[in-house]
Amino acid sequence: LRFVAQGENVLFLGPPGTGKTHLAIALGVRAISQGISVSFVGLADLLDQLRKDAKEDRLGHRLQMLCRPKLLILDEMGYFPLDRLAAQFLFQLVSRRYLKASLLLTSNKSYGDWGEVLADPVLASAILDRLLHHSTTVNIRGQSYRLREKKQAGVFHDLTAPTKDATA
Repeated sequence: LRFVAQGENVLFLGPPGTGKTHLAIALGVRAISQGISVSFVGLADLLDQLRKDAKEDRLGHRLQMLCRPKLLILDEMGYFPLDRLAAQFLFQLVSRRYLKASLLLTSNKSYGDWGEVLADPVLASAILDRLLHHSTTVNIRGQSYRLREKKQAGVFHDLTAPTKDATA
């Protein structure tokens, strides 16, 4: 957990089902056991809340609250494309925490895909610039733990694997 003491970020990247969230929770639990303040939130839920707070003129207060924990875990970046307003909210959050407190972020998208996810390549670059400046990226490869047994039983086939020609 030295990354928290140094205000650095950790980003777990990898396909669905490879343990990113599990690892993030484990680090969060470990941090709590050492007296470090932690908050965990799914990114989609957080951005929905920030949108509501903006409508109620409470965005500044919410962002201030999100800067309090020494470790903020944002789960599932990239599962849903963000509109420009949501991307701007994310930028504000990352900017406010930059060099002050740590972010741990999980994503199923490589950094090259973030321009699409955030609906703005320039904004994606600005967010990544701050996230990656003092950070560690952990690339997780492999098959889904959740679907492993189903694949072995022949019930499910990997959607990203090449398919066999039916005539072969």
